[in-house]
Amino acid sequence: MHSLNVSERDWLAETFEEHRRHLRAVAYRMLGSLNEADDAVQETWLRLSRQDPDAIENLGGWLTTVVARVCLNILKARRTRPEEPFGVRVPDPLVSTDDQLDPEQEALVADSVGLALLVVLDTLEPAERLAFVLHDMFAVPFDEIAPIVGRSSMATRQLASRARRRVQGADAAPDPDLGAQRAVVDAFIAAARGGDFEALIAVLDPDIVLRADTGVQLGAPSREVRGAESVARAALTFSQLDVVARPALVNGGAGTVNTRDGEPFSIAGFTVRDGRITAINILADPDRLGRLDLAGPN
Repeated sequence: MHSLNVSERDWLAETFEEHRRHLRAVAYRMLGSLNEADDAVQETWLRLSRQDPDAIENLGGWLTTVVARVCLNILKARRTRPEEPFGVRVPDPLVSTDDQLDPEQEALVADSVGLALLVVLDTLEPAERLAFVLHDMFAVPFDEIAPIVGRSSMATRQLASRARRRVQGADAAPDPDLGAQRAVVDAFIAAARGGDFEALIAVLDPDIVLRADTGVQLGAPSREVRGAESVARAALTFSQLDVVARPALVNGGAGTVNTRDGEPFSIAGFTVRDGRITAINILADPDRLGRLDLAGPN
């Protein structure tokens, strides 16, 4: 193992910090978990600190490769972890109660990385996800991705192609006009509060999917609801709870932070396409909510 002197270590730490935002963005897209993304970035730093920097020809490429390998191992471990709860899992949302994300969040949700897209990425095989994220989102050549997944360049190209078809088929990208998104979400909330079933149906896509991740709470299982009528009924039931919904940016799109008795109750991210809501992703797991920074301006 190469032993760094103080000046080398300081230079390496400073250089690593210049890449941290990029590495965290790669890891968040790979994992959909802020905690695990931070762990992957930290593990990448530990591996770098054990290297001879003179032996690394392209530091940025080396770091991207290493964080991708770490994430791939985490994804594979997830699939064999018996304690992982079954059912619906909503990825960690990035929440801002102001009208804009901070620069760190902006880097994480560039390229319309909404919750709906992360949900689709969660359905991919680990190697497919890595190939798609690195190539389609970060323009890493297939020749550089192939050794990470242990495939030929052609096979790696096919992995990304399969993933791309799944992503495109899911129509996970929202309309770009945030104001239009908000108007539809506001209409949905008003209709739910008013108990107006028909008004709810009017703003819901016929094939809408609602995912609610409550973690491992007993008596409130995570669930997936499909179809406008079923989602409208679920919204009317939810509206009977004493919950206050306030507008928020969730992964750069229209969403709400919902509180009950002044405490965070859930976060909802909405995907709006062509004036209708096509997906609602709700995180209501109290353990995970407690780890998110939901403080906003007064």
